[in-house]
Amino acid sequence: MSSLYHDSRLYYILGANSLSAIGSGIVMITIPWLLIKESGGETTFGYVSIIATLIMFLLTPFIGQSIDRFSRKSLLLCNEGIGIAVIGIMVIWGFAGQPYHSIHYILIYIAGSFYYLLFYPTIFAFNQEIFQAEHYKSLSGTMEIQGQLTQVISGAAASFLIEIVSLKWILLVDMLTFAGAFFLFLCIPYVKKKEVKRKITFKKQLFEGIHFMKKRPKLFWFLLATYMPFIGVMMANYLIPVYISDILKANASVYAIEGTMYGVGAVVAGICIPLIMKYVKTEVSIVMTMFIYVISITAMIIEPSVIFLYGLAIFHAVGNAGTRVARNVLMMEEIPNEVMGRVDSLFRLIGTGIRIVLLMLFTAGVSKAGVMLPFYVLSCILIFSLGIAIYYVLSQRKVAANVSNKSIV
Repeated sequence: MSSLYHDSRLYYILGANSLSAIGSGIVMITIPWLLIKESGGETTFGYVSIIATLIMFLLTPFIGQSIDRFSRKSLLLCNEGIGIAVIGIMVIWGFAGQPYHSIHYILIYIAGSFYYLLFYPTIFAFNQEIFQAEHYKSLSGTMEIQGQLTQVISGAAASFLIEIVSLKWILLVDMLTFAGAFFLFLCIPYVKKKEVKRKITFKKQLFEGIHFMKKRPKLFWFLLATYMPFIGVMMANYLIPVYISDILKANASVYAIEGTMYGVGAVVAGICIPLIMKYVKTEVSIVMTMFIYVISITAMIIEPSVIFLYGLAIFHAVGNAGTRVARNVLMMEEIPNEVMGRVDSLFRLIGTGIRIVLLMLFTAGVSKAGVMLPFYVLSCILIFSLGIAIYYVLSQRKVAANVSNKSIV
């Protein structure tokens, strides 16, 4: 354990991850609020989310293959460079005295979605590649704490500041965080592991993640079910601003505080889940955190309240972040690094497809029936996913018991 914290690469990665989280936090939290406050913004943001998610859906298989094929450090540097370029153009626009309009918010949001698409699976596979297996649990917890906390606090701070500071200054800070992350990633000593060259067609490489999981159907359905809290959070990124504005009749400060409370919950999850996994199996800890997330979403439907929302935001984070920490550990332990990018992207592809369908339904639902109906649908989906996860854990226990009985006989 101590060897991990003596490794300089860890601190470069944590620093770069923090700066990247600040950048994506500003883009993915503040920009949606600005867009929603425009005339007809709720519907516009819904359609923008659909477009961004569709782009992610089409690119995900190629992202996964690129992660396994090219230098992961180079991909991270390229991603930060794109962030610098896009936000830099918007900064120049603002300092040239030009006003920002909906189209600028839309472009920034789509660019932020692409950044998110490439960054997280790449840093996930990169960490698995350069660190030892015994460090996965503590590494996942540490990354979750500082990444989530930095992202939501920066987004919340920007939501507060947007009322008193010009957007161009906030975007300037955003651009500088991407530049700082670029420099820190550049400092990490890294040589891509050499692999034996095999003549494999592009098509076969693209679908290797599917072939790998077809041999493990129970694990596939379990991992897919564990992605549902993350999909729930992505849906909540659209629904909660509308919920705060339309149901609670509150302003941006409530949205900012809710984000900060989410950060508190992410820290709790990052600290507690690695400790819990020392005493219970990883799969069991996943079911526990999924249960917390399902209950917190359902409770928000039952009792709309600003104070209640703040408390539930903590449990949202514990449920989602806790599930992600444990799932990342499980995937690192069960999936070889040479196919990790494609396997991870398989689940992201399916998850993105689900998000497209839900966004289309929810956008139509919000405009016609209000924001509560989509929350009911989301709650039902999460309950069903929790049932799949519980079934998997029980079946694994049954298999383990049978093996134990045979060994005794």
